Amino acid sequence: MTQALIIAAAKTVDDSGSLKHCLDLEATLHRQGIRVTELVIDPLSTPWHSPLEPHHYRSGCGPIEALADARQLIISGATDAVVISGKDMLRSGYERQQRLDLMAIYGDDYPLTTAYNELAEQFIHRHGADAQLFQQLAHHLFENYKCSYRNVVSDHLSAELLPDERWYNHITPLFRGVDCANPLIDFSGRLLLSTPEVARQLSVTPQECLEVAGVGLGFLPGDGQQHVEDIVSYEHLQTAYRTACEQADTDFARAFRNGDALLEVYTCYPVVPIAFLLTSGLVDLLEQVPAFLEQHLITITGGMNLAKGPWNNPALNSLIEMHQQLTASQDHHVGAVHGNGGLGYKQGVAILKKYL
Repeated sequence: MTQALIIAAAKTVDDSGSLKHCLDLEATLHRQGIRVTELVIDPLSTPWHSPLEPHHYRSGCGPIEALADARQLIISGATDAVVISGKDMLRSGYERQQRLDLMAIYGDDYPLTTAYNELAEQFIHRHGADAQLFQQLAHHLFENYKCSYRNVVSDHLSAELLPDERWYNHITPLFRGVDCANPLIDFSGRLLLSTPEVARQLSVTPQECLEVAGVGLGFLPGDGQQHVEDIVSYEHLQTAYRTACEQADTDFARAFRNGDALLEVYTCYPVVPIAFLLTSGLVDLLEQVPAFLEQHLITITGGMNLAKGPWNNPALNSLIEMHQQLTASQDHHVGAVHGNGGLGYKQGVAILKKYL
């Protein structure tokens, strides 16, 4: 069975970065007549409830779904290469009210902050915890994200790079502003996947490649307020995680605890990364989360508040960053990226391995 490899990854964020490396390789593929399939992550401007076009993906889990399809297309021989692309000018391309209106996917009476607060309340109740413990965990999570973000910005974490003081105030009973994703970012990103044969044709070295070793998905039939009780079990997240590990023949939790792996958990609101830590077996109890976070960084970007969250594209950003960091690392051989769609009805986990 052939392998699906990520052979190039590139992004632009606001006014920095370049897509040239990916675009040049894509142009070479087209010139050589190699079969290329294009998969697209929809921007915010595509209405949430509009029909989904073929080869398009929509939600925070969308990039992981696209990766699963890309892997299958390549392994099955249906195509030789796949481009996964996403572009959303969230900072400069929308008026503030337009952005808010498009993000009101459950209606004006049930904003995302209210929805996730309700989800967190149910989560707390399910685990026999209280609001005080949850808020402590949210604090520890943000401190963990800051450590990762400091690495990204070369250890110089100046005050200008951190949120304004007002964002440390509560915007719901359970969340501060810094606990929530910040969408004010102009993002464009591309992943190029291929067979090993195509990688060789393009003179891409094994050291530049990552194998898409496993992708697990877990979906519920419905999303929104009436499905909170189903979502909050996170059994579908556990299914996604276990499927990814089985496909990759990897005990990711063990590799991560041993310092052999990198991780990017989806950090839109604290309940989501906490659920990932529990369902993956990285921790067994909520009370273990602070000590675990003292020892392990659960993002490589700094998370969706500090590094921003480009609507449907955060997991694409994470996959690109994982390719860049994992191929450059001497100490890590495997990485995992988590995606969360809507209020959590879609879950996806991708496991990437060095290809050597």
